Amino acid sequence: MLSTLFLSGMLALSPVQPQPRVPFVASAPAGSLEPCRIYGSVYLERDPRRRGFCFGAVYEEPEEAFADVLVFPETNKLFADKAGLWYITEARDFADYVLFVSDNRSLADFSIHYTKVRSFAGCRKN
Repeated sequence: MLSTLFLSGMLALSPVQPQPRVPFVASAPAGSLEPCRIYGSVYLERDPRRRGFCFGAVYEEPEEAFADVLVFPETNKLFADKAGLWYITEARDFADYVLFVSDNRSLADFSIHYTKVRSFAGCRKN
């Protein structure tokens, strides 16, 4: 009992060792989503509760003229190798990108329109 009292007193009276200082590292600013870099297998999430787990949000534009990206849905994942060529997968776990499909255009990062011609797929030039 006397030894624990003595040890507690020594710890209380000992000088506090300064902690090593870690330099402040600011987090990188969140960059905007670049829709022209999205290709490959894509899973389109429609459940609003899972929006936070998605890479970005898209709006399916009914008119081609207002879409940011023209998407050609490929039937083979190996051919989806350029911007606008997407292999729409049914499995979320096997997708390269998971995108939330928004009903509101103002809440989406970019808009897409599906095309039937493969050579038309890609980004609109601004």
